[in-house]
Amino acid sequence: MSTAFRSLALHTSLLESVDSLGYTEMTEIQAQSLPAMMAGEDVIAQAKTGSGKTAAFGLALLNKLKVKQFRVQSLVLCPTRELADQVAKEIRRLGRGIHNIKVLTLCGGMPFGPQLGSLEHGAHIVVGTPGRIEEHLRKQTLRLDDLTTFVLDEADRMLDMGFQPSLDAIVEYVPTQRQTLLFSATFPEQIQSISQRIMREPTIIKVASTHDNDSIQQYFYLLDNDISRTTALQALLLTYRPSSAVVFCNTRRETQEVADELSGMGFFALALHGDMEQRTRDQTLVRFANKSASILVATDVAARGLDIDELDAVFNYQLSRENDVHTHRIGRTGRAGSKGVAFTLYSQKEKYKIVALEKQLSCKMDPSPLPSLAVLNDPIYKPPMATLQIDGGKRQKVRPGDILGALTSDGGIAGTQVGKIHIFDNSAYVAVSRSEVKTALQKIEQGKIKGRSFRVRHIRG
Repeated sequence: MSTAFRSLALHTSLLESVDSLGYTEMTEIQAQSLPAMMAGEDVIAQAKTGSGKTAAFGLALLNKLKVKQFRVQSLVLCPTRELADQVAKEIRRLGRGIHNIKVLTLCGGMPFGPQLGSLEHGAHIVVGTPGRIEEHLRKQTLRLDDLTTFVLDEADRMLDMGFQPSLDAIVEYVPTQRQTLLFSATFPEQIQSISQRIMREPTIIKVASTHDNDSIQQYFYLLDNDISRTTALQALLLTYRPSSAVVFCNTRRETQEVADELSGMGFFALALHGDMEQRTRDQTLVRFANKSASILVATDVAARGLDIDELDAVFNYQLSRENDVHTHRIGRTGRAGSKGVAFTLYSQKEKYKIVALEKQLSCKMDPSPLPSLAVLNDPIYKPPMATLQIDGGKRQKVRPGDILGALTSDGGIAGTQVGKIHIFDNSAYVAVSRSEVKTALQKIEQGKIKGRSFRVRHIRG
């Protein structure tokens, strides 16, 4: 079977987009699922984040899109706003050769009013979270009469997050004559049950994880009663000093407690869980992505859909409740050909889970000795960057180039000392070298962006 995109009957504009994005060979999930999706079949695909699944269903729905018919033809449901934004961005990139295509995101945590305005202008493809999509359907501000493709992305996490009632409600509004595509990293009974209700003779595709176990070094630590999990975690962090690490916890409360404890010790650690306001969540993700915080303590649900490059390490503060979730967690490190490392803490009571994991992964998981606790006296390492928040964003017409220009103008900092820039509606975040915070603050405070003065602050804590 050919794995070249050109072997598929894709529109020329899509093949040109694929070429321009540097995609030549299909990933395994693309090669296996695209022919079936393009043939109009319902498809259930078991694939992990990072496997190329978004491009797979993105190309399939763009290929059958009728641009002149300015109605919603495809609906993609995602568990989180971050994932929805990511999916919409990828579909826009793939469809940039198609003239006048409109992809709209509708997510909770965002004001309802502007979404109404966008819907009134129409869209071809809608990407959103179940709660907000259900709300628009109920209020009749979103109509799906012309829908031909219905996509559930990361369906297992949507069910984990309690979206089953919303999914059932949305299905009532979707035409019965449609193509349904379901993507899931794991395949619990609930997924089988929902697929039986909403799909017609689906083609089932299972793809191995995009990384192999050789690219991830795993360490397991059996803790006795003398050493707390937090002490063990601190010792491991100080020994390995990862510049970017995710610490997985099983509950929101534990996530916040662990992040607070690590921060109290001097680590640059942030929590990510479902109880956070959207603004705090956005800020947390920005700071972790731009290397001004080195540790993200997260629940599985909150971390779903994170697109973090070059994650040095994963720490399982608690063993996950399901074996598939463990594999999914550790798969976030060691991507793109780089080596990753995963550390798992467990107690004598949890030994049965390790035995189950050994069986599933067909490998021995012998406990390793913890590093010497003398390492706890070592100084805490700092991330290379710091984050500045500017009180101006898209609505004030602020662009990344404007911020870069203000920081690097006469007497400013070097371009190499400016990191990632993220722009939101009314604010912007820029990473600068930690050693240059004072100079960077002065340049923004005393200078002008777009001919205007903006307030700026260094985000700490």
